[in-house]
Amino acid sequence: MASKLFDMTGKVAVVTGSSRGIGRAIAQELARAGASVVVSSRKAEACDKVRAEIEAQGGTAAVIPCNISSRDECEALIRGTMARFGRIDALVCNAAVNPYFGPIADVPDAAFDKIMASNIKSNLWLCQLARPALTARGGAILIISSIGGLRGSALLGAYCISKAADMQLARNLAVEWGGEGIRTNCIAPGLIRTDFARALWENPDIEREVLRNCPAGRIGEPEDIAGAALFLVSDAGRYTNGQTLAVDGGVTIAGG
Repeated sequence: MASKLFDMTGKVAVVTGSSRGIGRAIAQELARAGASVVVSSRKAEACDKVRAEIEAQGGTAAVIPCNISSRDECEALIRGTMARFGRIDALVCNAAVNPYFGPIADVPDAAFDKIMASNIKSNLWLCQLARPALTARGGAILIISSIGGLRGSALLGAYCISKAADMQLARNLAVEWGGEGIRTNCIAPGLIRTDFARALWENPDIEREVLRNCPAGRIGEPEDIAGAALFLVSDAGRYTNGQTLAVDGGVTIAGG
């Protein structure tokens, strides 16, 4: 008998930043589990490719482009999802930015403000906007953070601050909205082979250091995050709330 714990049939999931990388893998996995998925990123053409991939596998998907730095576009994303499907059961806040790579002592104000606005404030906007729909049926919010939010960094300090704040956002929402039936959790990926993290895994010195401290002995792939995401937004994770799950091959427990 097949387990129903991971079955998302009849449910609707919104995934931001889902035209590539981790977001794309999550959107595809939720669709395979039966969810109708809203594929969203800034460029409609890139989203259409993911929608076509999902539909080619028998899934259901819609495209609603959204630049998360715009509240108007965030509102349009949630409003458009409700108009298309009439419900939201899972909100996956995956889109993020990192326009600065270097010591935090030298980060320009504009770059710092952009990181904080896109990686924290925009997630809060989306959660606030989706709250009524999520409350109606008891839904799940998942924020894709980073193990950078658990550690200090000499090169990604501003980004890591934003990712630590995302973990706290999940904890706060779990406390405030848990009584409404909304669960809020984070995934903290390690180094994943995505375009977003290309500057890290294509750097031989950084890759060597990561692998030296990774018990799994490899860099992660986007699909490694998708399974954890399905757990946290499906009934399999129905008693998990306010938590941050590190999916990093063991890097954060290995020392070094």
